[in-house]
Amino acid sequence: MAPRVLIADKLSPAAVQIFKDRGIATDVKTGLDRDALIKIIGDYDGVAVRSATKITEKVIAAANRLKVIGRAGIGVDNIDVPAASAKGIIVMNTPFGNSITTAEHAIALMLALARQIPQADVSTQAGKWEKNRFLGVELTAKTLGIIGCGNIGSIVADRALGLKMKVIAYDPYLSPERAVDLGVEKVELDELFARADFISLHTPMTEKTKNIINAANLAKCRKGVRIINCARGGLVDEAALRAALDSGQVAGAAFDVFSTEPATANPLFGHPNVVCTPHLGAATNEAQENVALQVAEQMADYLLRGAISNAVNFPSISAEEAPKLKPFVALAEKLGSFVGQLTETGIKSLRIAYEGQVAQMNTKALTSAAVSGLLRPMLQNVNFVSAPIVAKERGIVVEETTREAEGDYDSLIKLTVVTERQERTVAGTVYADGRPRIVNIKGIRMDAEFGPSMLYITNLDKPGFIGKFSTTLGDAGINIATFHVGREAPGGNAIALIEIDGELPPDVLAKVQALPQVQQARPLRF
Repeated sequence: MAPRVLIADKLSPAAVQIFKDRGIATDVKTGLDRDALIKIIGDYDGVAVRSATKITEKVIAAANRLKVIGRAGIGVDNIDVPAASAKGIIVMNTPFGNSITTAEHAIALMLALARQIPQADVSTQAGKWEKNRFLGVELTAKTLGIIGCGNIGSIVADRALGLKMKVIAYDPYLSPERAVDLGVEKVELDELFARADFISLHTPMTEKTKNIINAANLAKCRKGVRIINCARGGLVDEAALRAALDSGQVAGAAFDVFSTEPATANPLFGHPNVVCTPHLGAATNEAQENVALQVAEQMADYLLRGAISNAVNFPSISAEEAPKLKPFVALAEKLGSFVGQLTETGIKSLRIAYEGQVAQMNTKALTSAAVSGLLRPMLQNVNFVSAPIVAKERGIVVEETTREAEGDYDSLIKLTVVTERQERTVAGTVYADGRPRIVNIKGIRMDAEFGPSMLYITNLDKPGFIGKFSTTLGDAGINIATFHVGREAPGGNAIALIEIDGELPPDVLAKVQALPQVQQARPLRF
């Protein structure tokens, strides 16, 4: 029986034809509401969407034969990825098809903002001739501050340099060498706010970047700054920005994305110095065609041959390799996530050593998993396939070595992350039970399984620490699931890796950090 695909959002006729030419039964049914989609989703092996259709947990629950969800575009906010993963459904996106289009829109908004083009157009077509009212500013010799200098941000930087602007960039994952190659100056966030005439956002929406431009940071900006957001709604506190516009601290803003979309009302609407567009960053014929063709090819390859490309929830692994490789993929990703969650400065390199039997496996997939785990705490859209490309864009050198087993383990994966300030090493293995384990952290032996919610503590090996820590969590009603410790030497530096039930509230974390022997305490999620 031939696979059957539902195209739930509008794709180009050429994309539809790709499915049909390869013998895949294809139905185009756009504009379905949730109930209508739930009613028919059980008949399909694949569904292709853009951003309009929501593939929710309830939709996935009704999808009894669904194998793949294809997103024509980069963001998968409209897809419940954890629910899809739990059901074994591959979620694919097209991470690079919109890059040039979005970057060009940011430049267009910056020019419109600098010269007040939308406002001047309305005035002129109303029969007015207000030359003196619309006094603009040049871009030449102005300083553009880019927050997030990845794929799209680097294109914006290139175009801005062509306009003879000076470009500074804040991106913890941008190496100094990559910054030199791009022709930008890497700076810290506070320095960017203090120096930039224009600020353009090109970072994903994460816990760390939510409201990265807020009232406090707006106050750090030079008076008359102009702000452009073509990245994600929620990166800017829109109410705080409106107040800064009203006060004159900010001279203007141009937004393509908003905290709530569709944006029928917003604090920025109606301000004379604001330019708004309805999420048009990817809205060009070229970009729409590129992502549609790409997602059709990817979905067809998976349904017909089992090939996986640009999956956000699974690595590129052949069917023959999967059973043996799967636990080591999980190990590599979790080791990467472990060091990624502890890293706050720019990453220069990642060294991965494979020892023993794992060195004979598909280490390319394992390396992609490790890099993905490393980068995902900051860059949520990174997946196993795109991670090596993203690392390369940021000038992160990834080195891979293989060798015979040299220690106590049949297979060992060792990650060493070199940042601008320090070097951190972690190693792990997979035992016969198939469960990944951490066996060494910074040279200290350890034997710990990964849990969904964990706490990593560095402390001095002094009597009383475990008792005080356990009491602190017990008083807060937090249960300890597992407790693993290791130390360099008696009385020296020690490490504790604790799995807890549920999340650790900030006030309890602060109490743990205040314990006398504790040097560092960080919550981790896996």
